Parts: sequence; C-alpha cells; structure tokens
Amino acid sequence: MNFGATYLGDNRTRFRLWAPSQPQVAVEIDGRPLLMTRQPDGWFEADAQCGPGASYLYRLSTGEAVPDPASRAQATDVHGPSLVVDPGAYRWRHPEWTGRSWHETVLYEVHVGTYGGFAGVQADLDRLAGLGITAVELMPVSDFPGTRNWGYDGVLPYAPDRAYGTPDELRALIDAAHERRLMMFLDVVYNHFGPDGNYLGLYAPQFFRSDIHTPWGAAIDFRQPAVRRYFIENALYWLTEYRFDGLRFDAVHAIADQQWLDEMAAEIRRTVTGRHVHLVLEHDGNEARHLRHGYDGQWNDDAHHVLHVLLTGESDGYYSDYATAPAQQIARCLAEGFAYQGEPSAYRAGEKRGTPSADLPPTAFVLFLQNHDQVGNRPLGDRLTTLAHPDALKAAITLQLLAPNIPLLFMGEERMTRAPFRFFTDFHGELATAVRDGRRREFAGFSRLGGEDIPDPNAASTFEHSRVPPSGDDSFHRTLLEIREREIVPRLAGAKSIGAMPISHAAVTARWRLGDGAVLAMAANFDEQPCRLGPLHGQCLFSSRGGALAGERLGGRSTVVFLEPAA
Repeated sequence: MNFGATYLGDNRTRFRLWAPSQPQVAVEIDGRPLLMTRQPDGWFEADAQCGPGASYLYRLSTGEAVPDPASRAQATDVHGPSLVVDPGAYRWRHPEWTGRSWHETVLYEVHVGTYGGFAGVQADLDRLAGLGITAVELMPVSDFPGTRNWGYDGVLPYAPDRAYGTPDELRALIDAAHERRLMMFLDVVYNHFGPDGNYLGLYAPQFFRSDIHTPWGAAIDFRQPAVRRYFIENALYWLTEYRFDGLRFDAVHAIADQQWLDEMAAEIRRTVTGRHVHLVLEHDGNEARHLRHGYDGQWNDDAHHVLHVLLTGESDGYYSDYATAPAQQIARCLAEGFAYQGEPSAYRAGEKRGTPSADLPPTAFVLFLQNHDQVGNRPLGDRLTTLAHPDALKAAITLQLLAPNIPLLFMGEERMTRAPFRFFTDFHGELATAVRDGRRREFAGFSRLGGEDIPDPNAASTFEHSRVPPSGDDSFHRTLLEIREREIVPRLAGAKSIGAMPISHAAVTARWRLGDGAVLAMAANFDEQPCRLGPLHGQCLFSSRGGALAGERLGGRSTVVFLEPAA
C-alpha cells in the first residue's frame, strides 16, 4: 500500500505518511525516534529495523504524537500506538474459495460487538448456513473510540477494533465462513470520520473540504489524489488481505465526487480477479447509474419505507412520502426498483429524488424489512415484531424472501426477536453529553416519549439491551429460504419483471419472467380485509397463512406465491 507500515521481511518495515502541512515528521518505534524523509507531494517515508508487533507513532513538527491513519492494528485504542502487522503470516485454510454468484446472495447483517466479537460470529456460522443464509455482512469493524459503537464513528479505517478481536481472529472468521460456503461482506464508511480520534486535520487538512459538510461533520475531499488512493486502497485491502467477498459502501450520497465511486469500482474489478467480489451501495438519492458501472446492488430504501407504512401505519418523517398511495409505490418497487425515479419528494420540500431504474434486473436491489438504521435510529430501537400485526409481518417476510430481489435480514429478525437494537456509543466527557442530549432533543417531539425516556447511548446497559437472545423459532424464515434456494435461485439469473399493479389500497400483485422462462407470481395484501384477486396459475409455492386464498379473493394480511413452469 502507499499508506502505513509495510512489513518487508527480514525484520524491516517501511513507514509512509501523507502529511502535506508538516515540514518534518519522525516515526517513533517502541519509543525510539527516527526522522522520516520528505518525498514529493507531501509524503514522508522511512525504512526501519523492526518487525511485526512493534508499536509506533508519528511525531509531528508541532509536537503531537499521532497514530497511523492506515494502522493495521492498534496497541490500545484509537489514541494510542499503532502496531506493525505481517498480513502474510496468517495461513489460509481455504485459499481455493472463489465465492458465490450474486444471485445466490441472502444477506444477514450483524453487529460484531453485540455478537461477542469475531469469535462470537464464528460460533453461529453453522446455524446461519443451515438457515439458508449465504452471506454474513458485518457492520463496520474499523477502530472506533472505546469498546462500544455501531462502527460509523470509526477513525482508523484499516484497523479492526480491538474490542472485537485481533486481525487474525477476523481472518479466522472469514476462513471458517468460506469452509461453510458462506460469503463474508463488510460495511465500510468512506463519507466521514468519527468525532473522536481523527488526527488527520493536524497534518493533512487537505483531507477535508471547508465548503461542504455532511450530517456527521466535514466532508472528505475526494478531489485530492492522495485521498482517492487512501480509500481505494482501503477497499482493496479488505478484499485481498482479508479475502472479504463483498463490501457495502455506507451513505455514498454524502460523497461529493460521485465519479470517484465508479473509478473505485473499476479498479477493484481490474485488481481482484479469479473470484466473485460483490459491491453494494447505500444511496439515499436513489441514483441508479452506479449499478450500470461496476456495482452489483443497492439498498432499496423506498421498498423498505413503503412496506413499513403498510405494516405499521406510521407516516412521520420520511414515511410521509409513502403514506398516500402505498400499494402503487410497492408495485413500482417490485416492477422497477425505486418508487422515486425523479418525482418530487414532499418530505424534501419538493426536491426531485431518484433516477430511472426500470431497466435494471430485480437482483440489483437489496430488499429488507429491517436493518441497523431502520431499527436503531428509532427512539427506543423497537423492531417490527412489536409494531406490526404478526400475520401482516409474515406476509411481508414472504414477499421479501421469495421476490427475485436480494434479501437482507438483520440479526435476530429470523427468530422474530422482540429485543431492541439501540443506538450506542462509548464517548466520554463533553462529547458524551452532547451525543446524549442531542439524541433526546431529536425525539423530543414524539408524543409518547419524554426526553429522559430515550436511552443514554453511552450507558453500558444500552449496549447490553441490544444483544439478540440466543434462542427463538426461525422455522418460518427457514422454510421460505429453503423454497428460495430450491425453486427461485436456480432460475434467478436473467429474471425480468413482467408487471406489477395495486389491487386495493394496501394490496399488490407482481409477476416476473425468470431466467428459464418460468413465471413467478405473487399477491400480497396488508389490509385486514380480503380483496379481489384474479386467477394465479401454476404451483402454489407458499401461502403465508392458512386459508389465504378463497376463490378469487385474497385474505387479509396474507401473501401467496405461485410458480408457472416455462411453456
């Protein structure tokens, strides 16, 4: 890599730091200073006699000692020394693994900390593989301050957090997943750094823009070549040194230079060859063009929002954009991907949102009913099991898991857990107070809640209450995923929509021509009252509840799925 400490072998390590605002920099290795040589374009470099396990800091000309922004591991926390790591020391047990095709993907999103670290996730792999999961997606693992965090406050993007385990324990988790034919995805954050422990501004203020801000702080300046390389190399690092099978890029709408996203995807495709690698976006703007330039899929917030409205009746905040004609909007999601493809958003004061997406395959859209954001950003972190009628929820799960989109489950969802997932951090002092008070102000307008009712994000109990109980009935999801694997996945490549339409204010039908010519048909009714339904042909693959079909009427809170073989 251009950045960080690269072990060269024979007890020698090369250190490189981009510090364009500094006249000189020294690297202190196990407390011994070594002056670095200034290179062109703001780079500093030094070769030193040291090997894996050596601790080091960079000493700036202004006196501060800072960790390596490309640290592969930290000795303590984000404010302490970095460690030299030999990435070639781990002996992969399954180097022959080449991954799985995108259309086989069933994602399971996991917060590593609430799972008990990398070892805790590894201990559950057999169950997840047996359930029908094909890809485990880790929320961000990059080093953050303290021991508890969602991961989106990371400040050292190359260093797995010590609270979760060592770099080799992460590699062992990935190795064990591959042994079970499970893919491993990682959520990465390239749109901001966290508020505590980011020292880049001291020696590389050019890393940030002064004219643009994100909701989380200063925007990163992707106009700088060194900044572009820092994040491209980070993506390649996780895919090569750790052999992750895919990356999910967080909130890329907050990256000002959208062309850089396509540049990054192109370099990944050129560099990582001979195996399946999948790239997934989260983009609040419903920008579809990246899905035609190297990315496999995008989280479909529209589909989530309209399904949430149908299940709960909520219409606060951004849900207001989906409350008027929800059946029409979910029909458009099932047929074309996004509900908003350039139409004005009332929630956004009439701003047009989205771009056309109807030409894309259904597998370009990741379909979820819950995820860390949509659960954890609620005031109390409550799940759909506490908000929706059980039959309506099963109807939605049936739609999610048997539609030809790529499904994503959030940990515990398959066991119908009622345990909350809350927003938690491990900040201290004024920052802790600001985060706690800010969260309570954010939800002060909720009529059923007072400010003190919002859990303190920094309390250890908030984190502990977010752990998923290690028991529960996953038979409903297991049955659906068995049907998906047997009947839909083998036919999924080449699937195309052949239409979807509302059949009542809360019911929809949709049909897809699958890759082998078979037709998959689905009807979902989220209202408590039955509705009229035209004839469905072929074999009934699944009905979300008994007696859902009566002649040409579809019962309330039910979904039925049919498969008509190719002629």
